[in-house]
Amino acid sequence: MTRVGPPDTALLEDEIVLHGRVLPASNATFVGEIGDVKVVYKPVAGERPLWDFPDGTLAGRELAAYLVSEAIGWDVVPQTWLREGPHGLGMVQRWQEPDEEQVAVTLVAEGEVPDGWRHVFDGIDGHDRPVSLIHEDSAPLRRMAVFDIVVNNADRKGGHVLEMGDGHRYGVDHGVTFHTDPKLRTVLWGWLDEPLSAEELAGVRAVREALDGALGDELGFHLSPLEIEATRRRCERLVARGRMPAPRGEWPAVPWPPF
Repeated sequence: MTRVGPPDTALLEDEIVLHGRVLPASNATFVGEIGDVKVVYKPVAGERPLWDFPDGTLAGRELAAYLVSEAIGWDVVPQTWLREGPHGLGMVQRWQEPDEEQVAVTLVAEGEVPDGWRHVFDGIDGHDRPVSLIHEDSAPLRRMAVFDIVVNNADRKGGHVLEMGDGHRYGVDHGVTFHTDPKLRTVLWGWLDEPLSAEELAGVRAVREALDGALGDELGFHLSPLEIEATRRRCERLVARGRMPAPRGEWPAVPWPPF
């Protein structure tokens, strides 16, 4: 069952005190505090229009991704909500401080994939050295990959994965999600065509069920009816096939840059 609903009154109404802006970022992104809670604030007024996402707002899609994360039950997206701030209505998200000693996605010398890691693709780095893009083979990261399929994430860069000290992995920056066309672009292709686990299938089924109830109603404030229906179809296809998908079509399979 989806757990929709706003955060407590203080997080919705108390002043957002801004401490700085995240640079470089394609859209206005600020770091601040509400009381003693550190947050990220992305005002709608600072969004750059995208030709292939003409409807709604990036902030609304970020909130929609959080709602699906709650429905799937894996805590992929940090707590997210919409509210007024110093630059108008925007997305607010609890700040999560990653462990700098942990790495979930990285580059290694071509072909030198350590145990416990998955290979994604080979290429050339900025110094013309052959390298391989790899990611860890962990349950939290794999759940994020399944989540990205459900929300049709078009921008899962390595830098959008936050490595927490307890092993949990948070995903952030979900403004380009839920398109009606297949647009999955991700660095998490290491489980290509592998069967989904019982837990993963149960999570996808939970989202599909919730879309016919409270989750679907809540998403209706942020997504178009066609986008919600496309999310239903993605869930149904994923359960019916029972496997991780492979890239298809002419849409690039990996975001650029990948970090």
